[in-house]
Amino acid sequence: MTSVTYRDAGVDIEAGDALVEAIKPLAKATTRVGVMGGIGGFGALFDLKAAGYEDPILVSTTDGVGTKLKLAIETGIHDFVGIDLVAMCVNDLIVQGAAPLFFLDYFATGALDVAAATRIIGGIAEGCRMAQCALVGGETAEMPGLYAHGDYDLAGFSVGAAERGRLLPSGVMVGDVIIGLPSSGVHSNGFSLVRRIMADAGLGLGEAAPFADQLKLGEALMRPTRIYVSAVLALHKVGLLKGAAHITGGGLPGNLPRALPATMGAKLTAPWSMPQVFPWLAKTGNVATVEMLRVFNCGVGMALIVSDPEAAMTVLRDAGEEPFRLGVVTGVPGIDIENEDLIFA
Repeated sequence: MTSVTYRDAGVDIEAGDALVEAIKPLAKATTRVGVMGGIGGFGALFDLKAAGYEDPILVSTTDGVGTKLKLAIETGIHDFVGIDLVAMCVNDLIVQGAAPLFFLDYFATGALDVAAATRIIGGIAEGCRMAQCALVGGETAEMPGLYAHGDYDLAGFSVGAAERGRLLPSGVMVGDVIIGLPSSGVHSNGFSLVRRIMADAGLGLGEAAPFADQLKLGEALMRPTRIYVSAVLALHKVGLLKGAAHITGGGLPGNLPRALPATMGAKLTAPWSMPQVFPWLAKTGNVATVEMLRVFNCGVGMALIVSDPEAAMTVLRDAGEEPFRLGVVTGVPGIDIENEDLIFA
């Protein structure tokens, strides 16, 4: 009787070992002050005192990439979803005033493709480099029978820190100005609706993108989520930032109130500049404006609350951003959008 091996059951230990060796230099390139040890231990160590904190508060986040992974799998574009994964986590840290310290990932698949997995984790490492945090570990799970051939899933976990008196939001007042930072496109939310619109319209990922010259539809939709760490923390460092909202699932109406006191709201002025993918989605899918606003970021990846907008704009431009005035904080709870009917006109 032939002896049965783990590989016969669908799990390739040698492939897993090869992946670990392939990603070690990627992780090493993201190291920062405070990291102790490296990839390979049972747990990762971080020295907050060495990182310069005196009275730190730890802030933690976890997130995924959602059904955008289906597009990555179908197009074979695996290089950017790792950036998406990091962005979804670290952008949630900075709106609370915390600087990202380290990141861990969970990668699960049915059968390990070392080349594809290296590209995916390479994207995670690139996202960590952009976010100035260290990739200190993770888990690769090969689970035949649970995932179809070629399918995989990702989850990310990030920890940041802020000095006790520097957490956000803080001091938000009626009359404060709301500044928008542009998104690069759909980012990582709403792809179930994107896929439904494409299916209803009979569109394939290999067709020319109607909203992006010289790109296929799949390529245009795979643009990674923007990472706002450098610009937002630069604004916070000089004391100009009172609050911030990462505009993800729920859009502006669902996320901006999270940065405001319960007694306050916001009045936003439309239209604002946005990537052409959003008017295209609204028109092609016959999606109502109110639905677009609560599903997608609609061109606003980050909303910042400040009392000195001119000084804040200068800091943000110096950090490489293209900020724009989005609205003002009001004394009426809720989000009121002036000229809402012009957003996708």
